[in-house]
Amino acid sequence: MIQLLFLVLFAEGVVALLLMVKVGPLRELAMRAVDQVKTGKGPATVKTLACTLSVILMSSVTSILKIQNRGLKLGTVSPMDQVLWRTHLLEASLIGFTLFLAFVIDRLHHYLRKLITLRKTGNTSREEVEKLQMENRSLREKEEKSTAETKKLQQEVAKLKEKMKKLKTETEEHEKKASVAEVHVNALQKQSEELLLEYDRLLEDNQILQAQLLSRG
Repeated sequence: MIQLLFLVLFAEGVVALLLMVKVGPLRELAMRAVDQVKTGKGPATVKTLACTLSVILMSSVTSILKIQNRGLKLGTVSPMDQVLWRTHLLEASLIGFTLFLAFVIDRLHHYLRKLITLRKTGNTSREEVEKLQMENRSLREKEEKSTAETKKLQQEVAKLKEKMKKLKTETEEHEKKASVAEVHVNALQKQSEELLLEYDRLLEDNQILQAQLLSRG
């Protein structure tokens, strides 16, 4: 029994050391081994063994207390009781260390799994953050590009407004010139009508004078 406990304790110590200290791929192997123990019927088997060892531990402690009480009553301890006391003490110590290391291995495995999950989550979050940063950069570039295009369009609109103002001014000037020309044409037309009337009057006076001259001759 004691040799088996020494073997189990040594195996647990190696597993605990591998879980605490990363030595190449050995930690992964230890993690997989603990994973296999925690899957399927492993947890039930481990609980059964832990209960059995706890019962043996309580039995050893009870035997140690009995031997001590017997020695106190008799005032001396026989060599046989001394051997039994040392055997039970060694057995209880080994069982206690075995249960303690099993608990330590269980907690180490649990926290390492959490740490691995957190690292994976952190890497995923980091990738998402980098992706969001890239999207923000592309959005900023698009925004800057659209802002530049908007400024360019505003400049073109301003130029077109200036051209429209210039054309409007030229149109108004042309309209003013057309109005002046129209007034001038109307004046010339009126003057032409007056000249025609004056010509008709002179022509009529000429005819009258010719008639008078013919009548006198």
